[in-house]
Amino acid sequence: MSPFSIDISKQEVKTEFDNGTERFHFITCWVGIVLNLIWAISDYVVFPERFSDFLVFRALVSISTLFILLFKHKIKNGIYFCLFYLVLGISIQNAYMWSLMDAVHFKQHTFAYIALFIGVGMLVLWEIWYSVLLFIATLISNFIFIKINSELNSDDFLINGGLLTITVALFSVFLIRSRYRLTIKEIKSRLELSKSKELLQEEHNTVIHQKKEIEEKNTEIVSSIRYAKRIQFALLPPEEKMNEILKEYFVFYQPKDIVSGDFYWATKVITTRFENDDSEIYLIAVADCTGHGVPGAFMSLIGNNFLKQSVKEKSINTPAQALDFLNANVVATLNQHTTDAPVRDGMDISLVAIEFATKKLQYAGANNPIYILRNKELIVLKPDKQAIGSVSEELKAFTNHEFDLQTGDLIYMFTDGYADQFGGPDGKKLKYKKFQDHLITVSEIPMHEQKNYLKSKFDEWRGTTEQTDDVCVVGIKIT
Repeated sequence: MSPFSIDISKQEVKTEFDNGTERFHFITCWVGIVLNLIWAISDYVVFPERFSDFLVFRALVSISTLFILLFKHKIKNGIYFCLFYLVLGISIQNAYMWSLMDAVHFKQHTFAYIALFIGVGMLVLWEIWYSVLLFIATLISNFIFIKINSELNSDDFLINGGLLTITVALFSVFLIRSRYRLTIKEIKSRLELSKSKELLQEEHNTVIHQKKEIEEKNTEIVSSIRYAKRIQFALLPPEEKMNEILKEYFVFYQPKDIVSGDFYWATKVITTRFENDDSEIYLIAVADCTGHGVPGAFMSLIGNNFLKQSVKEKSINTPAQALDFLNANVVATLNQHTTDAPVRDGMDISLVAIEFATKKLQYAGANNPIYILRNKELIVLKPDKQAIGSVSEELKAFTNHEFDLQTGDLIYMFTDGYADQFGGPDGKKLKYKKFQDHLITVSEIPMHEQKNYLKSKFDEWRGTTEQTDDVCVVGIKIT
């Protein structure tokens, strides 16, 4: 044990924390005040009949926050109280707006509510009790306003976005808590190191102390992310549903980290082309979100939600139209509050619609092709060279491809994680040519054995090299 110790008081850490974050939070508060008023434009476009009511509520929240912000020193309230008051006001305001909407407008406004909590989770640092109070107040205000004003029942509330909003709000609470505690610990470590840099023995003790802190931080982060994994995996189609939708198939899904930026999605829809002529259409998607780990998982949650929404839209009848819907909503959700610095994150995706009765396939892709193997001949259906969520002056429509399938055809959908894996004798990428060779080799064996073969070849190529990216490969056999 060291013969001396460096004592950093909580007040010193708090002072350093406040000095380092106050300006950022001050700017964030101003931006929130202004944007809350600007968002009234969307109220006029989406729900004009309630525009005046919503504008009054927005004005009350923004003006009262502005008053507290301008006179925070006189009324002895810090920037964190101002920011908390603003976020709480917007949340209650959203609850009030929700309560006056029908299911369609309710669903549309969900994205704005989700964006609020994602923004708070990514931009705000405050103590945990602020988050707890905000979450409880949000639940209570929603319950009260919906009970008083709304004709929607609890099922309507949950299905049309309430459950997703609560999930994102909870995730934001954990994210703020982890970031706040890690920042506090980092500041404390930095102050300790600053005071001990002239003493060699103290440097040695500081290194030991930091090692312990890093282990604690990693334990805390991993614990939070493992909880997030449960949420993400709950959104993936369970094996029972996949077995119901597809007869012969496999899914090779191997995240790089605990949570993944890759995800797959499948569902069955019933369509009516002619009178008394119902057709079963099977929709399958494989997506690769920007990055991996927590950032990719956030994007996968948004993408999964919009895919589910697209099935309910009567105007969407092809995979290309579904990707157009997904693209427009991802761009709107991620960039509606960041016009000066738009979010560049998005996803690559392949989406197919299969009608097994007629052996008709429709496909649309954002940077992700699909392969069809027929008698060991590889057929490539090429995607559009644009990602979902790409920011440009004009959203380009995706191309819809149609293909006539035959019994025995094999369809392969995948992300780039398999082909981009480094390894082999020279530590190079596996690449798509070798990936295609693997698929041709396994095309004549049962589907579940194909998964085992592809996994063994992937692990053999990777060897002791760290996994480069998330991996997702889905194979489907036409029977």
